[in-house]
Amino acid sequence: MTTNKIIRLAGIGSLIYIVLILILIILWDSEPELFNVEQIARAKNSQHAELVTGDVMTSTFMHVMQLTLDKRGGYLSNDVLPPGVLMDNIPNWEFGVITQLRDMARAFRNDFSRSQTQSVEDPDLTVADPQFHFDAHSWILPATEREFRKGLAAIERFKQRLNKVNEQGAQFFSRADNLRDWLAIVEKRLGSLSQRLAASVGQKRVNTDLQGDVAATQSTVKPQNVMVKTPWLEIDDVFYEARGSAWALIHFLRAVEIDFEQVLTKKNALISLRQIIRELESTQNTVWSPVILNGTGFGFVGNHSLVMASYISRANAGIIDLRNLLERG
Repeated sequence: MTTNKIIRLAGIGSLIYIVLILILIILWDSEPELFNVEQIARAKNSQHAELVTGDVMTSTFMHVMQLTLDKRGGYLSNDVLPPGVLMDNIPNWEFGVITQLRDMARAFRNDFSRSQTQSVEDPDLTVADPQFHFDAHSWILPATEREFRKGLAAIERFKQRLNKVNEQGAQFFSRADNLRDWLAIVEKRLGSLSQRLAASVGQKRVNTDLQGDVAATQSTVKPQNVMVKTPWLEIDDVFYEARGSAWALIHFLRAVEIDFEQVLTKKNALISLRQIIRELESTQNTVWSPVILNGTGFGFVGNHSLVMASYISRANAGIIDLRNLLERG
């Protein structure tokens, strides 16, 4: 075989490889669809005629994690080979989802499964919580997926014990204070995301770090006016992180609507919750642009980050109002 023929075959092989990689990138660059949380809960709990308190929340948590791991292309955040290593939209989407899962796992362990601060932690949730906080980018020894699935197995054991209604084992307490504590974490997550999204165009802001407390101090001195701007290369990263976080949160709030229905009805807060869900659902609209545009607020080119920030901010304002409703008698 001549040298020219070897070079020609190598070139054709490389071209085919590149085309295959591009095809896989296109196929894998897709997010899971929204799902019906009650249907999923009943499918996972088919042996019981009625869902017990906490069934929908637990099943939703499990299904969100399973979709993140088993979606088209699998879990991509820890990939070290093409095409996964060349992609960033879906890995950032995964990070948003994982952040919400971690917060929910901690809420299960510290709040939803405990009747009071002096009560004993659930043994399976004590195992699950740290598993979901494992390094999201570990490729091997051990792989992230393996550690997350250990956490899923612990949640499954908790769910099985939860459904043994004749035994006083696992518990899920649907109370206003438990829900309020988790929503406080959600409020901070959404607030951070909305600030980072809005900073895509750069803003000069007044430093309000110490407002409301004349005796407050901080470690280092900051100027009265602060310039805040998300780096250009991170704009699409923040956008897809927010999109993934909102996707997971939509399902958790839909589950809250079912498992906390009596609490929300008593507080006259069901409508507020549904409006929050509706705002977050708007974040899942199809992105028709091939790239995340970063035009100025009123410029000729649109700004996807500012649109996303608008939905996130309105949902965050709704969360604040909902927490206030839950705090009232």
